[in-house]
Amino acid sequence: MEPAPRKIIHIDMDAFYAAVEQRDHPQYRHKPIIVGGKPDSRGVVATCSYEARQFGIHSAMPSSHAYRLCPQAIFVKPRFEIYKEASEMIRGIFARYCQHFEPLSLDEAYLDVSDNELYQGSATLLAKHIKLEIRRQTQLVASAGISYNKFLAKIASDLGKPDGLYLIPPEQGAEFVEKLAIGKFHGIGRATEQKMHDLGITTGKDLKQMPLAELQRHFGKAAQHYYDIARGIDQRPVNSDRARKSVGIETTFDNDIADLPTILRHLQDLLQKALLRLAEKQMTAYTLTIKIKYQNFVQITRGRTLAEPIGDSPTTRLLLAELLKNTGVGASKVRLLGVTLSGLKRSDTVTRYRQLDLFSSL
Repeated sequence: MEPAPRKIIHIDMDAFYAAVEQRDHPQYRHKPIIVGGKPDSRGVVATCSYEARQFGIHSAMPSSHAYRLCPQAIFVKPRFEIYKEASEMIRGIFARYCQHFEPLSLDEAYLDVSDNELYQGSATLLAKHIKLEIRRQTQLVASAGISYNKFLAKIASDLGKPDGLYLIPPEQGAEFVEKLAIGKFHGIGRATEQKMHDLGITTGKDLKQMPLAELQRHFGKAAQHYYDIARGIDQRPVNSDRARKSVGIETTFDNDIADLPTILRHLQDLLQKALLRLAEKQMTAYTLTIKIKYQNFVQITRGRTLAEPIGDSPTTRLLLAELLKNTGVGASKVRLLGVTLSGLKRSDTVTRYRQLDLFSSL
């Protein structure tokens, strides 16, 4: 006897950051709101309201381009502490109704409700109730997708936005995937989409007809995943103990910089901010990586793993200077710098770092 299909809900908050700003500032409601960098900077759009999306604006778009598309848009600096507070309230709602949930970011999560007996065991009714509870407690709107695996639940939550509620039952999963455009597959980015188009793969049906060996030749390790999801198969569990693998901070400059001491000072500031985030999560890191993007958009990384936890110390500052050697910094202008801490471990005693304005570069 085959086990009963799982019941997975994917909750995705609608235009989360922009929605929080419209909630907290009535004058922003029903107007195009862009959360992110200023239009005269090299910043990018973190998210935008649905009113702004009507002009073709989307996340990760340069703010200057967004301004050209919609000059009347209101640009708002992110308030991540406020977004985090709203996210924690939402996660508290999840915890009351579901034992196993996996946050992906501040504004989305997977819930495994396979064994949940609320609402006669109906995942759809439970998702509807969670949406209503989120709206009641936070005055924010969520969309929900329900299916028998994570891939399809994620796809379903995008259908009918905003305020969507969409079910893909097991008997419809394979047929649904066959009709789905490759560009709508979660996890397939623009470059992979173009590569698949070059191979004649434009729909899930086309992907399903491609032999595994052929997919492996073109896509390597990812081939098995593509082969499975083309058949509506996704066995990934909802991991409520999902461990964070890294913490990264980066900044794009309004004007390119070439002065080595200035670049080093910016890297030290970014390191402090990354260490602060680690301290808040009670974690330590053993690997330090810097990212440099030059004026011509060429990007390089340099990293080092230490035997001791990385801290805001003279040793770490010397390491930053060491990593900058032989990178071309000083001779070539830099438009972006980043610092990533990885090799994370849980720590019961983490140094308290001075609170900084983490988003002053936006």
